[in-house]
Amino acid sequence: MKLIFFKFHGAGNDFIIIDNRTDFFSGEEEVVRKLCARHVGVGADGLILLERDSEADFYMRFYNSDGSLATMCGNGGRCIAAFALYLGIVGKAMHFRAADGMHSAEILQSNNSHYTVRLSLHALHEPRKEKRDYVLHTGVPHFVRFLSNVTHEDLDVVAEGRSIRYSDRFMPEGVNVNFVSDYEEGIYVRTYERGVEGETLSCGTGVTASAISWAMEKGWVQGPVKVTTRGGSLEVDFRLHGDKATDVYLTGPAILVFKGETWI
Repeated sequence: MKLIFFKFHGAGNDFIIIDNRTDFFSGEEEVVRKLCARHVGVGADGLILLERDSEADFYMRFYNSDGSLATMCGNGGRCIAAFALYLGIVGKAMHFRAADGMHSAEILQSNNSHYTVRLSLHALHEPRKEKRDYVLHTGVPHFVRFLSNVTHEDLDVVAEGRSIRYSDRFMPEGVNVNFVSDYEEGIYVRTYERGVEGETLSCGTGVTASAISWAMEKGWVQGPVKVTTRGGSLEVDFRLHGDKATDVYLTGPAILVFKGETWI
């Protein structure tokens, strides 16, 4: 079967996106894994299906590159919002549903294939502090560790991240792992993502978790926080009420790279 797909990235976090409103793509794990494979497939950190939804403008179904389903992806959420506008099925403001609930998105700027998108996210549980580390859920579970300089080449994000991701206290589900340091007027974040099982150029829910944790560590009560990643810059806004974060928004780029077709 011939498959038409679109390739997007949000701050270097790249995705295959498919218009699945006719439900032709069933999302078999092996097919998703092959499409996301870097050297023998299209190549992506994840695959996203845009589907019909009776309660919202559309439904976002997200797969990690290993074929597993995930509840949410912040960079992917911005990209699918840009894709929905590209398809002409929504205006610049929209509401969509994902596995973790309802989200709103607004296209702040659009210029050909480049979009700037503001996306609402959920901070579902109160953060748990472990010494100077934090554990919190921003659509998916995240571990945040503060270091003096995460841009240093000696930091082995894959090895360190994997040891935490697979540690007994986070099994069997595992956890995404973020390494954070002060940077310019905000923070720099590097993330080991479960499901990708490696470092990605950025992670939307990860930078959100990191910004909230950093604000709590600093004693701030609200954002925005500027976040720099290896793939680009993002902004996280929120309000803190004790240990609870509300009005959480992630703003950043969503870029349409190309449209293609392949066979499955």
